Amino acid sequence: MAESSLYSLMQRVLEICTFITSIGDFKTHKKECSTLIRRVKLLIPLFEEVRDLKLTISEEDLACFNALEAALNNAKILLLLCNTGSKLYLVLEQQEVAKQFLLLAAAFRQALNKPLSLDISDEVREQVDLVRNQFQRSKSLEDPLDAHLNSELLSVLSETHDCSKDKLKGLADMFKFDTARALMKELQALDGMKFYMGLHEGVPSSTWALDGIPINERGFDQLYALLNDLRSLFPSEELEQDGPELKKLQIAQRAGVEKASMQPASPDAGIDKGVLNIPDDFKCPISLDLMRDPVIIATGQTFERLCIQKWLDSGKKTCPKTGLSLPHTHLTPNHVLRSVIAEWCTLYGVEMPKKRAKGSQCSPEDKAAIDELVKKLSSPLSEVQRNAAYDLRLRAKKNVDHRSFIAEQGAIPLLVRLLHSPDQKTQEHSVTALLNLSINESNKGRIMTAGAIEPIVEVLKSGCMDARENAAATLFSLSLVDANKVTIGGSGAIPALVALLYDGTSRGKKDAATALFNLSIFQGNKSRAVQAGVVPPLMKLLEEQPVTMLDEALAILAILATHPDGRSVISAVGPTPIWLKIIQSESPRNKENAASILLALCSYDPEYAKQARETNAAELLTALATSREATNRAKRKATALLDLLKKQGYEDVDRRVEGLNM
Repeated sequence: MAESSLYSLMQRVLEICTFITSIGDFKTHKKECSTLIRRVKLLIPLFEEVRDLKLTISEEDLACFNALEAALNNAKILLLLCNTGSKLYLVLEQQEVAKQFLLLAAAFRQALNKPLSLDISDEVREQVDLVRNQFQRSKSLEDPLDAHLNSELLSVLSETHDCSKDKLKGLADMFKFDTARALMKELQALDGMKFYMGLHEGVPSSTWALDGIPINERGFDQLYALLNDLRSLFPSEELEQDGPELKKLQIAQRAGVEKASMQPASPDAGIDKGVLNIPDDFKCPISLDLMRDPVIIATGQTFERLCIQKWLDSGKKTCPKTGLSLPHTHLTPNHVLRSVIAEWCTLYGVEMPKKRAKGSQCSPEDKAAIDELVKKLSSPLSEVQRNAAYDLRLRAKKNVDHRSFIAEQGAIPLLVRLLHSPDQKTQEHSVTALLNLSINESNKGRIMTAGAIEPIVEVLKSGCMDARENAAATLFSLSLVDANKVTIGGSGAIPALVALLYDGTSRGKKDAATALFNLSIFQGNKSRAVQAGVVPPLMKLLEEQPVTMLDEALAILAILATHPDGRSVISAVGPTPIWLKIIQSESPRNKENAASILLALCSYDPEYAKQARETNAAELLTALATSREATNRAKRKATALLDLLKKQGYEDVDRRVEGLNM
């Protein structure tokens, strides 16, 4: 299997895992949900290691990962339903839902049935064996509360006449339907499940992804009727204010002959925000609307692409939510959140917001001006070319619609040609215009097709400092597409980026570091970076005062430490105390990376492990493994390193590991 394809598979699997581990606060089957999530977390190191290492994968191993991807997708659906589905329906079908968890365990067990032939670390292999054994021992975990709710619900539904108000009140209390709004949310959840399970008109039942849960049409009718009865518990004023959708609920009594007239929302109807509560995490902090194209900015906050782009185009250099300064303005698609929003929209029967339609929205005046500027790029006069490139640079920076139209008018090949200009200012304006155009995802492909990489690398090597910095930033932007990492890595860009890391300005070093980090995610580029001499300047940045690029340097070194060439050079120039100092006093993410580097070095070099023992690593690693502030990955790395030192016979470490396991 091609390395890039394997990388893409692992990325997809890790996105599913990220989505799964983000789900919480389940309405029913809480034990099964938490157990499943815990086991999925244990598999994450396997997927990370396979993604980060250059491994040859057999057909059997590929079949295993494909089966795991399918099982994880089904786990995602089941967990989402237990999180956002109708509590009434989940309780009504309690036993059938429980069976789904057992079927999922069987699917995971089958996928992991044969030991992997991959050359993975002992730590990861042991965790995979642990998960396999846990799935083999899976059994039904009935929750007494779910069983009690099921019994009470069946009792109410079995009534052939109206329940007393006291009995309805008791049921509402047990299900926490204490307000009209809570009851309205349950109605919306029931509508969503009905839509998702294919009971609404025009959607076949085969769209239901989990085969084992029965499509209980009579159950839906009973629950709609029950919700109709529960309306009587709330005064009409409260229903009018907090439960408008409940006012529309017209259902015959359970003994009647009509079905619910209340239909799920049409996919064409959009979202009525006055009725359906959109989770806050799904709203853009700027527009407060449901996001259709969420992107992540440098501070880690997520916004709707169009809204944050307008914010940046207006000249602002801070995060709208936190107020922090932005070290760069690159936008990274938040695929995980978009997937979650898509699942939510599907569950509630509403149309997933579409991304901005392709094509430009420029005014006729702007189109005419851009058309004229593109023509000037071919002028025989170098001053005319330079000025045209500068104007296009500004337009591409300030306006998202201009980016599309500039590319549509054929400017990209002409700008690439101008990168060969002997005039350094023309080079600078051209490469910066390409950088600004590359923010548009479709333009990345156009730039690559125009053969831009080689001339961009030449500008990176010999242009003026501003041009070199923007060339590095352009390579980073283009490398966000996985396939481009291979092309850029083989173009000679990495040595030029390392040179900028040595002699660039503060901004230039950051641009070089971000590009090197992204390129080094591809396994084949790791050795190129090491051979280009990237490790010494990174090690220098670790001890630089004042600290300016510690985060970037550690992140790159952590990736390089997964490669034999990287470990060899890092161990030669980076003594143990450097990593221990970071573990002792830096941020959680930096501690995680330092622990990861230290584990990689000690795992392949017994002398380095001995040095770690002699510098009192065990005490700091124990503190990291038990810290509440540390990331889960940092704790895993610290525990694995303590286990490694234990295997080598260090008595003091032995005692500390035993203390962790007590």
